[in-house]
Amino acid sequence: MLDMNWMMMGSDQQTAEAAPARARRGRSFLSILVWSIAGGMAAALIAGFAVYLNEIHSEQSRTSRSADGIVVLTGAAQRMNDAIELLAKKRGTRLLVSGVNPAITNDELNRQIPDFARLSECCIDLGHEAQNTLGNAVETAAWAKKHGFKTLLIVTSAWHMPRALVELERETDGIELIPYPVVTERMREQSWWTSPQVARLLVFEYLKYLAALVRAT
Repeated sequence: MLDMNWMMMGSDQQTAEAAPARARRGRSFLSILVWSIAGGMAAALIAGFAVYLNEIHSEQSRTSRSADGIVVLTGAAQRMNDAIELLAKKRGTRLLVSGVNPAITNDELNRQIPDFARLSECCIDLGHEAQNTLGNAVETAAWAKKHGFKTLLIVTSAWHMPRALVELERETDGIELIPYPVVTERMREQSWWTSPQVARLLVFEYLKYLAALVRAT
């Protein structure tokens, strides 16, 4: 009887010792799984960022095509100058300036931008409703529908173009969008990783681009 009790006690002890070992193995497996998933997600984000940068670089070549209308998304001043130049060269019949601050008047634009006064009465429409890129897309879709346009030249910064096209394609429903990227001298001549400000801009824009892609699916 003593022998049986001793054997049962030994078995219980082995079971008690095995339980923490199994728990440690379970925690170790879970930890490896979590780190593997995190590593995979980080690798995917980095690879996606590389694709985004390559897309920006490819956007730097400007098209020579014309379109029914021209749309400029407000932001950097160079965008507006390029859009006015396209209109002056008759690359489109009308220009929508989307996302104009309601406080800005035509007189101010006349003073700041060459050719604006000459073209504003016949061919330029100011959109005051849009407050972000999605708003730009909604405003653009309504304007294009009003004028019956089937093709649009889209003028915005090269780094902003991928997200702008995602939002615009979702709202404009079949209208052909022709990108016309604006590249500042700073962005053209300076490597992005040498400037913390530019690097931060591109990283945040990439994350916004991913969010736009998720909304579009």
